[in-house]
Amino acid sequence: QLQASGGGLVQAGGSLRLSCAASGRTFNTYNMGWFRQAPGKEREFVAAISWTGGWTYYADSVKGRFTISKDGANNALYLQMNSLKPDDTAIYYCAADKFGSITSRENEYQYWGQETQVTVSS
Repeated sequence: QLQASGGGLVQAGGSLRLSCAASGRTFNTYNMGWFRQAPGKEREFVAAISWTGGWTYYADSVKGRFTISKDGANNALYLQMNSLKPDDTAIYYCAADKFGSITSRENEYQYWGQETQVTVSS
């Protein structure tokens, strides 16, 4: 029901825009988030946005470089990633949370999408 796309190979300092398309249900009233998992590491929080789009929350490691946004009309979620670093190399996931406030806790997200790979070369 959620499919992430837009990943790829980019040089350090470059940009990518990830998209998360929803199908089968409307996620307009869900808080949404992005997570990532680097090789050999645990999955970690990247960014979240409230269902209204009015609140956003970022991991310190991406603050000022990444921007999360959503398009309710198209049932889509985005992650604009600028000034990419090799440490940003990971598999990226989008997720949806029907309840409560925006959160960085992955166990509070009920729906998870197919991942997209981001590789940043130095």
